[in-house]
Amino acid sequence: MSITEVVSKYPQTVPVFMEHGMGCLGCAAARFENIEQGALAHGIDVDSLITALNKKVSQVAE
Repeated sequence: MSITEVVSKYPQTVPVFMEHGMGCLGCAAARFENIEQGALAHGIDVDSLITALNKKVSQVAE
């Protein structure tokens, strides 16, 4: 799933991406990069980002 798809399906994740330094959610790369690729391109810890995203999505689901 691309970053754009994640944000479209789970808009509550936008602040999580921003807090982790991924503010370019509307850039061309976000359309084809998955979370891991985007995180690595920005020097962001992938596991930490995934954990935070999953936590945010599960909070809204409750």
